[in-house]
Amino acid sequence: MKHPLRHPLTAARRLSRDPVLAVAAVLAVAAAVFAAWSGWAWHSAAQSATAALAQTRDQVLQTGEQEVQNFSTLDYRHVSQGLALWEQSSTGPLRAQIIAGSAQFEKQVEQAKTITTAEILDAALVTLNIHAGTASIIAAVQLNVIPATGSAVSKQTRLEGQLTRTASGWKLTALSQVPVGSATPAASPSATPTPTAPAG
Repeated sequence: MKHPLRHPLTAARRLSRDPVLAVAAVLAVAAAVFAAWSGWAWHSAAQSATAALAQTRDQVLQTGEQEVQNFSTLDYRHVSQGLALWEQSSTGPLRAQIIAGSAQFEKQVEQAKTITTAEILDAALVTLNIHAGTASIIAAVQLNVIPATGSAVSKQTRLEGQLTRTASGWKLTALSQVPVGSATPAASPSATPTPTAPAG
């Protein structure tokens, strides 16, 4: 025996007569929609966070490379501009050292008449703490020194820098040479920028 088909209006009338069924149906649809939206939102937020972190790492690494290069470059003909660039690239104890010793260092460089340029061969961000606003970088640098007399000298070195986030961006707070053969170099906060010291 065939059962007569229920007309859609019959089910609608039943829901209208039974408020409990109506509310349950609405809640079921809302729960399904919310679950789908939550899954999409979580996935989208996770992707956004990952992309933001990668972008921050790239920015900090690029900034760190440039500042290490700034500190590895100095021309006796433009010492004041060079030291001003060092100040702009640093903060904290490193910047304080530059300001305190700039006059004496400027005189030494001008007397030595050296021109030091640098090229970043490779660099890597070792640590990054976004919440604390700190990072560390290691860079392989090629230094080219032109003395007042004699032939130009080229050498490669590894430098480790500590960076801190400031209101005007990431700045170096320490810069030191990595000892040869050191697997886990640690830069001292009071390290002086030795790469650009006048060549003898």
